[in-house]
Amino acid sequence: MTENRSTCPHCGDRLRKWRVPLDTTWSEPFFLVCFNNDCPYYKSGWRWMKEQYGQEASYRYMLNPATGAASMIPVWDDSAMRELIIEEAEGGEA
Repeated sequence: MTENRSTCPHCGDRLRKWRVPLDTTWSEPFFLVCFNNDCPYYKSGWRWMKEQYGQEASYRYMLNPATGAASMIPVWDDSAMRELIIEEAEGGEA
């Protein structure tokens, strides 16, 4: 069985192509990110960040398609970082 690299392993939603901000140390032009606000990874992140760091923040699942490495991007509300989603043509894939 092969793993579907275009869906979130925590909720099954499609990962969205997300443009990496220019002012970061990441060298890739984009990552694949889960933007499902009902994703259990995102939802549980609020409590974890508060308990561990005293911060009102969470994180979203992120996949680097160039390396296959999974990680997270920090977010401060439900709409954070959405402006960097790369909209795809009808029927396009991430």
